[in-house]
Amino acid sequence: NAQRCWNWFTPGDQQRDSGEAAWLAALVQQVTQLRAIDPDRIFVAGLSAGGAMASILGHTHPDVFAAVGVHSGLACGVAGNMISALSVMKNGRSVAGAPSRLPTIVFHGDADKTVHPNNADAVLQTAIGQATTTAKATEGTAARGQSYTRTTYQTADGRSIAENWTLHGAGHAWSGGSSKGSYTDPLGPDASAEMWRFFAEHTRKPVH
Repeated sequence: NAQRCWNWFTPGDQQRDSGEAAWLAALVQQVTQLRAIDPDRIFVAGLSAGGAMASILGHTHPDVFAAVGVHSGLACGVAGNMISALSVMKNGRSVAGAPSRLPTIVFHGDADKTVHPNNADAVLQTAIGQATTTAKATEGTAARGQSYTRTTYQTADGRSIAENWTLHGAGHAWSGGSSKGSYTDPLGPDASAEMWRFFAEHTRKPVH
């Protein structure tokens, strides 16, 4: 769009067979055919609008992706136009959007002024759905000083289906990113490494 961001808030881009979600899934499948890539270990992650699009792809294409990473993003289905998008970005929405059906790891700064932090709750709810889980929260501090709360959600059989990192004092930036990049926060825990750790625990499941 005009802001050079994904159109995560338009209905046509939140559908399986149309718009950006369909285009991205087709691109992934094309690359999989061209390269020696394990189709059961394909993951999607993004920041801000990219995080929202990752959430959408988890909802629309659970047959393509094995797990989802959402950093400072929003849940699929929480907005249907630009006005509602701006509202949910500013005020947040803790109610779940459309279900993702995929394991999901979430990072969000609790001082984010661009995307309200409680959007992380909506993303988590889309991942957990009606599953009965046990939540375990631990406090920690990154090597460069930023504190965080990490909460894991496991099912009765020990499967980790969701993980939430609340970054205390962090704004709208990728945690642990290089100071040379844009929208990065080098003070936080390494979101890239933690997402990969989470992803490595999961493979694509059959969709019924």
